Amino acid sequence: MKTIKLTETNNYRVQGRTTAERDPLTLLWTGASLDLCVQCSELWVEMEGPYEVLENWVAFEINGAILSRQMVGKDRQWVCVFRARNAAKPTRVRIIKEVQAMSADPEHCLKIYGLRLDGELLPVEERAHKIEFIGDSVTSAEGAIGDTKEEDWIAMFFSHVRSYPYMVSKAADAEYRVISQSGWGTYVSWDNQKKCVIPRYYEQICGLWAGETAEKAGFHESYDFAQWQPEVICVNLGTNDDGAFQETNPSYTDPETGETTKMRMDGEHYNEEDRRNIQAAMRDFLKMLRKNNPKAYILWCFGILGDRMGATIKAAIAEYTKESGDTRVEYLAIPNTTPETVGARWHPGYGAHQAAADTITKRIRELI
Repeated sequence: MKTIKLTETNNYRVQGRTTAERDPLTLLWTGASLDLCVQCSELWVEMEGPYEVLENWVAFEINGAILSRQMVGKDRQWVCVFRARNAAKPTRVRIIKEVQAMSADPEHCLKIYGLRLDGELLPVEERAHKIEFIGDSVTSAEGAIGDTKEEDWIAMFFSHVRSYPYMVSKAADAEYRVISQSGWGTYVSWDNQKKCVIPRYYEQICGLWAGETAEKAGFHESYDFAQWQPEVICVNLGTNDDGAFQETNPSYTDPETGETTKMRMDGEHYNEEDRRNIQAAMRDFLKMLRKNNPKAYILWCFGILGDRMGATIKAAIAEYTKESGDTRVEYLAIPNTTPETVGARWHPGYGAHQAAADTITKRIRELI
């Protein structure tokens, strides 16, 4: 057996936004992974999952199939990926972060230090396409695993490998990156926080965490879009902007500015001022996406948890298209979750993600 640090080889690929540091490699976003091709009978990975409250889970994909899933301890440890395989045959391996970037836990991340194997690391074949996914808890695969009776908001009920981004990427043979956060929106979060919105952090590597740990690690630094350009961007935002209108969801007072925010309803309809603010935020986010990804098709995929915000999304797309002349942006309706396809925590389950993936994959195949 020999031990190899990631700084000692180029025979691997990293999926997901991260810093240039490779000792250790830090995986941040959901679906982020270390992608390998090995020729050996036994493979181990040295990793740690620091956290204060919300732990990491990983999945091991072997030749395209998920073979295991487990929690990662806080301490640095060696974990066996497989053993006793036929060493004459190459094996494609992905070590996948199953949970989202936990913005409520400033210590949360997944670190990979090195590999131990009784064979060789081989060059990793690049996938045919590149896709970026942007969203909220649905894209983070909250509730995609677990019984429908489960209500706890904990890490074990996130499972990226049961999500539509994972399914679409496999069907399209695509390398991909995910930027998503439970409860967040385009203009406001489910609980009316204007700072908990994806556009605010989209141009950073992973700026969700406040504090010294994240800043020193470089997570707040600007993301280099030039080094990875997607052919398609799939956006699934708007559910939490809609949720902020619910009477049962609280208003929010910013402790720094004193401003109180609460989306309002006028009878059965959105308050028009609030709705227009959301529409403007969506339009401006499309401008940001196009500035940083000049050649990508942009699909705003919506409807898996109802489509009440759909008309506003369509209006934002129409407004953006009229202003810019950009016709490579469209609204894509995806199937709503049903009683048969619901998962844990009243979120889409595996069946709902599969239905969404089928619709999105079909459209992507028509585009690229």
